[in-house]
Amino acid sequence: MGLEILLAVVAAGVLAVLSGVRVYREYERAIVFRLGRARPKALGPGPKLLLPFGIDRAVVVDTRTKVIQIPPQEIITRDNISIGVDAVVYADVGSPSDAVLRVEQYMPATLQLAATTLRSVLGRMELDDILAKRAEINLEIREILDERTEQWGVEITAVEIKDIALPQEMKRAMARQAEAERERRAKIIVSEGELQAAEKLAQAAQLIASQPAALQLRTLQTLVEVSAERNNTIIFPIPIELMPRSGEGASPAVSNLVTSAATALAARRPAQPLPEDKTAGRLGPARDRDAEELERLKAELDPVPRKK
Repeated sequence: MGLEILLAVVAAGVLAVLSGVRVYREYERAIVFRLGRARPKALGPGPKLLLPFGIDRAVVVDTRTKVIQIPPQEIITRDNISIGVDAVVYADVGSPSDAVLRVEQYMPATLQLAATTLRSVLGRMELDDILAKRAEINLEIREILDERTEQWGVEITAVEIKDIALPQEMKRAMARQAEAERERRAKIIVSEGELQAAEKLAQAAQLIASQPAALQLRTLQTLVEVSAERNNTIIFPIPIELMPRSGEGASPAVSNLVTSAATALAARRPAQPLPEDKTAGRLGPARDRDAEELERLKAELDPVPRKK
């Protein structure tokens, strides 16, 4: 009889000890409350023995990085524009004891604090700054959250703004603004090109002005090039200064260009037969005087032969 009681007591003791064995994973930490008082040190991974019959009670904390999704927040910016912003927060539990003892539920508390901080930071900024300075905004929100959640044993590793929803009217206004900006840049580029071209033309004009014959040569060269087209009639006045006079020597280059230009112009218009003069008998002396005048003009225009 005594042996049976002893065996029963031993079996009950073994069962009690086995009921107090706990096995924790690598990323888990256990905060043990013994008769309501927290033990100073958290239990790490592996098998652990707790006192049975409710003497030791453990609260397990997951130390892996938590992804906290902030729902879309309706925010009015500093320039009175309503936008919708949603973000995500990455948090680690640095001190499991503080996460259990200093806050009731550290995850919902961190979520609410992140949402209010996001609204507070973006509410004092203008829309252009929000769109252009996302990295600075993320860093500022992370610093504020990390400072506030440090007492809870929570470390904020990153804050990222996922999306910024704009009203349709604002999207159309921004599209018009972007189009106007592109047109402004295009006009500036065209103006700079015209300015550079004008500078080069001014340099060319100064160079040609230093040599008076250069402008005349360029004009005659242009005339020769234009006369290649046979679809138009060109009337080109030639200054009398370019014509060699009797008793004066003519520049060979000018003479050649004058001859080329005249030849090109003459080739474009075939010679027209003169109409029959029915009044030849009455106007005979006048025609003779005209012929003599024409011969005299040809003699003046012809270059003077060089003396041997």
